[in-house]
Amino acid sequence: MAHIDEEQALNDAVLNVAKRMVAAAVTAPKAKGINNIHTVIITGSDIMPIAAKMEEMSQKYDVPTFNRDAQNIKQCDALVLLGTTIQSLNLKKCGMCGFANCAEKNKHTAIPCVFNTGDLGIALGSAVSIAMDNRIDNRIMYTVGQAVKELDILPQSVSIVYAIPLKASNKNIFFDRG
Repeated sequence: MAHIDEEQALNDAVLNVAKRMVAAAVTAPKAKGINNIHTVIITGSDIMPIAAKMEEMSQKYDVPTFNRDAQNIKQCDALVLLGTTIQSLNLKKCGMCGFANCAEKNKHTAIPCVFNTGDLGIALGSAVSIAMDNRIDNRIMYTVGQAVKELDILPQSVSIVYAIPLKASNKNIFFDRG
């Protein structure tokens, strides 16, 4: 008979939930059915270079939040990364980005299409709902996304990135964060 101790069971549970979170993000509704969402799961020692980059950024930009979040992800069991490319939907009439239409917006490639950010928000909500339903502690962090961008973990075309760190333990590490 197999013996699975608590630590292994928790690690397996977090990884299984992370995979389900990716599925939820990918299958979340998207404008015109176009998927500009990119996902990656990071586990184990691969989290440490991201934390180190965040500590560096905290010093460089004098933003303590990056260091606080770096200490959190060092304790995580996994990170789920979600990002989006900036790609207009080529609509003839919209203007919600501030430009008259997608043709005008496309002249400004660094400006996001509102549907890109909206789709990313829906994907993030879908992903964290899976973690919540499975009682895995989590938090959406832009700071991790900033470090991930600088480390080129996702394709360079992915310009907006968030991370969802995951932890299964007796105390929520994201609660008392100072």
